[in-house]
Amino acid sequence: MKIASSFEIWRLALVYLMLIAPMLVACVKTDVPIPIHGVNYRAEAFSYVLVDPTNPKNAGGGELIEPFSAGGTMCCYTLPAKWRPGMKVEVRATHWLPILSDGTLPKISKKHLVEVPKYSAGDAGELWVIRAPDESINLIASNFQPDHNKWPGKIKGWPVPTAAHQRKFEDMHIKDARDGVELYRSLLKELKDAPKIRAREAWAHSLKYDRKVIEPYVGSEDPAYLIMLKKYYESALVDARVKLEREEARP
Repeated sequence: MKIASSFEIWRLALVYLMLIAPMLVACVKTDVPIPIHGVNYRAEAFSYVLVDPTNPKNAGGGELIEPFSAGGTMCCYTLPAKWRPGMKVEVRATHWLPILSDGTLPKISKKHLVEVPKYSAGDAGELWVIRAPDESINLIASNFQPDHNKWPGKIKGWPVPTAAHQRKFEDMHIKDARDGVELYRSLLKELKDAPKIRAREAWAHSLKYDRKVIEPYVGSEDPAYLIMLKKYYESALVDARVKLEREEARP
């Protein structure tokens, strides 16, 4: 039996490496798509879009995040599998100011060039867009959520509404409840003072949005329809009053 020389063995090994090298390279992922989350520690709603300054096709995000809230999971933004210093992301952020007296809702849009911090667990994990209390925009690459003890962000925990914001939110609910009471009071008065006009308007609304409501009746002047309409308004008024009492009773 012929024994291969060390040169032949080396040559065969070299040929084998040359054959499998492309496959090895293909198996190494240099970039990975990762999910995106947004967390808002401010009292204004905001939205964000991430764009790679070196590759505009690499972009993600776009959701609206309410005040003192967190968004869902957006897909996806691509980052290198291994962190390297100097990586930056353009965060296009928009936030909305309080509504003006003329009904317009002013907004402020700004582009932030933000550096991607070192991956906390060695890999990209998930990318978090943080709108901090001081209005700054930060990025965190982590598999952990803000309330986890291994969360690497400076701000720990999920957003908590301020007392002023909570009060404003409660006042808005109270106003909505009062508007509901006033609405059904008004509809009942219209039905009493001008039943044909009120019934025609209600019929036209159901004809456009919910035809099943009017299927049992022959028209807006059907006496049975007028009785049903009155009972519906009375029941809705009771529900609106209960809602208002509940909202006003909140501490």
